[in-house]
Amino acid sequence: MTDEMATQERIFRTLTDHPGVTQINTHGAAVFLDGMRALKIKRAVKFPFLDYSTLEKRKAACEEEIRINQPLAPQIYHRVVAITEEPDGSVQVGGPGRPIEYAVDMSRFDENRTLDHLAKAGPLDAKLASAAADAIVAPHKAAVHADGKAWVSSIPALIDGNSHGLRAGGRFNADEIDKLGKVSHEAFLRLRSLIAERGRRGFVRRCHGDLHLANIVLLDDRPVLFDAIEFDARMATVDVLYDLAFTLMDLLHHNQPSAANIVLNRYLAATSADNLDALSILPLFMSIRAAIRAQVALARLKPPHSDDPSILDEARRYFDLARTLIHPATPRLIAVGGLSGTGKTVLAQALAPLVAPPPGAVVLRSDIVRKQMFGVEDTHRLPPSAYTPEHTARVYDRLIQLARRVLAQGHSAVIDGVFAREDERDAIAALARERYVPLNGLFLVADLKTRQIRIGSRRGDASDATQEVAALQEHYNIGHVGWATVDASGTQEQTLQNCRHAIAEGKQGNLIGAGKDGAT
Repeated sequence: MTDEMATQERIFRTLTDHPGVTQINTHGAAVFLDGMRALKIKRAVKFPFLDYSTLEKRKAACEEEIRINQPLAPQIYHRVVAITEEPDGSVQVGGPGRPIEYAVDMSRFDENRTLDHLAKAGPLDAKLASAAADAIVAPHKAAVHADGKAWVSSIPALIDGNSHGLRAGGRFNADEIDKLGKVSHEAFLRLRSLIAERGRRGFVRRCHGDLHLANIVLLDDRPVLFDAIEFDARMATVDVLYDLAFTLMDLLHHNQPSAANIVLNRYLAATSADNLDALSILPLFMSIRAAIRAQVALARLKPPHSDDPSILDEARRYFDLARTLIHPATPRLIAVGGLSGTGKTVLAQALAPLVAPPPGAVVLRSDIVRKQMFGVEDTHRLPPSAYTPEHTARVYDRLIQLARRVLAQGHSAVIDGVFAREDERDAIAALARERYVPLNGLFLVADLKTRQIRIGSRRGDASDATQEVAALQEHYNIGHVGWATVDASGTQEQTLQNCRHAIAEGKQGNLIGAGKDGAT
């Protein structure tokens, strides 16, 4: 034991020599919990990925942790505090004596409010998932852009590191590990130019770096990111989609496919449309993240937990998820049409998580696209002049353009619009033929009274349709639909089942259903 370690052990004994103080140990830190306060001390250790071997380095690491995390979670991270040795030989926190250690002074929070715990309790609701996406978007937009060359060149080492770590764990089939590594390297070679181009265009930034669900906590009913990587800027200087991929993957691991799909769509809607042109890198990024978490779980299989079946099961599920994600399925195009109030948007959002590849389809909604084209917020009501045939034609042209970009990346799209005109529906069919993807066209129908009741109950929605508009739509000449006509007069679940049955009957191909662990 070094002198530094001996000093730390003395400090640890002093801190725990008080009723109610609990010590939690990790490989790089010791955390002391006392009521609503937490002190985090960096251990005097040196690993290939971090160096806390001297007091100066530990102080700098504490300062960096505050610098990185305080903007994300000011409610949690407060200051760096000195642990001092007083003239009488006693040890104090923040005393006037000689500093012998440094700690991050933090507020404690309810560990049961982290998203991994909440996800285990049941489905995360849409509002929470949307808020989590917003919490990720904000720091990504504010993050400093970095040179992407180092990030691109580091990816093969990440893949090799995963293979080495999984083999060292000794729990999985070596051939399966090697196959994952081989396919991952092939994916990287195929995508390298795209990843490098994103680096040149500013998508490589100083990110959180460790955005699994255990590092997102609900405080005052708002998701807050914490415990961002501070010990190695290189590990956190990555493509923003690689940062997002950790959250998406972990939501899938925790059987939260709907939340994962909402996070993806909310993030895409709030960030550059250029991210649509990089969806093909998500399978690789999510797979790498899953393999990393499998290694973390395997590392916990040591005394006294060497044969803990729950830990081994967690590692296996992450490993299997990594193997699944690296093989994305064939994309498809789904169009959901129908008059206002038939439930198109609700259905589109319900279908999207069920469509491969994970985490489900990108949802393109005509109401949102129209608001974006006029430069207003989603809930801002547009005048009737925004709904002329000319403006509507431009909206549907834009929907086609966006869907084309999504499909070109090997990802699926769900388009949500009225589709009252044959030429609008024909354009969707032409796009599917152009991209050689299956098309599922669904046209929802419901009686006027049902539609008007639904429209009257809307609050804070992007649609500008009124009950009067619904009545006028009764006189539309829809023409030959050519899609599966679906009764949407019942509950949301009934409409979803009706759509799945209509697709399964054979006219529209096969909907790719989600299994227990998410989209497949």
